[in-house]
Amino acid sequence: MYGFGTMIEKLKKNPKSIVFTEGADPRILEAASRLLASSFLHPILVGNEDEIYKAAEEAGYNIRGALIIDPEKYDRFDEMVDLFCELRKSKGVTPEQARKIVSQPNYFGTMLVKMGVADALLGGATYSTADTVRPALQIIKTKPGYSIVSSCFILVRPSATGENEVLAMGDCAINIKPSEDELAEMAGEIAACAKVFGIDPQIAFLSYSTLGSGTGEDVDKMRNAAEKAKKRYPDLPIEGEIQFDAAVSPRVARTKCKDSAVAGHANTFIFPDINAGNIGYKIAQRMGNFEAYGPILLGLNAPINDLSRGCNAIEVYSMAIITAALA
Repeated sequence: MYGFGTMIEKLKKNPKSIVFTEGADPRILEAASRLLASSFLHPILVGNEDEIYKAAEEAGYNIRGALIIDPEKYDRFDEMVDLFCELRKSKGVTPEQARKIVSQPNYFGTMLVKMGVADALLGGATYSTADTVRPALQIIKTKPGYSIVSSCFILVRPSATGENEVLAMGDCAINIKPSEDELAEMAGEIAACAKVFGIDPQIAFLSYSTLGSGTGEDVDKMRNAAEKAKKRYPDLPIEGEIQFDAAVSPRVARTKCKDSAVAGHANTFIFPDINAGNIGYKIAQRMGNFEAYGPILLGLNAPINDLSRGCNAIEVYSMAIITAALA
């Protein structure tokens, strides 16, 4: 696996800065203190300086050296307002409206990335995924040639051989009912993310049918999506539609699709919708003893990632490294 040690070595050669939108949260402060003890990633904390230092002192975390930026005192705030008005001019946003919007930590932090003050952003410890994704879509926007933001979870489990078993799963957090074209598009982004973690992506478009064994609109959708993905990414090994057992079990694959190059050893899974994806990764996490990292947001022009509101400081620290390594 392309592990955290390798990511850290990469960042040591080219240190990055990451903005945390919830600067006074104890979990953020603990992660920031760990990052400050090294030199490969520089935390930027959004919030009131006195409140952040007080929260750090009460929790016993040393955050000396962190850059703290208070939206109410930021010396480039007028510049930020002007830029936001320009970005949202098609929506008729006024300077007065822009001031209220970019004063919000999630928007303010995203604007810091847009202005080049920070390389990446990590938020969502206290608010929803939508509150992280919305400003990213409005300000950072999708990469050229891409129409959507999607997400990926990386699942890691130690194996008996001593090497980690690493899987990629998507989309488990963003797109509720993606279309055939959206599924095909996100497959390439999820595969690229998988490669960052040392996965040689073998992609399975999952279904309750394997290569025509079942029928229905949902089967057709995954079959068509897989075909579109093959045309869009001819160098990626892709199979679908395929059932999960045929995707991962060589024995089942020999019975259900013996001529498939992917079946039996798939490691990158495209789910038909958010229901299946969210349930699937959580089953792997809770019953398969996998560590789950994500959701990692894909398709944006800069690395912006979302935390679970139930996250702990170790997860914040890990996601900060992942996010910065994608910069």
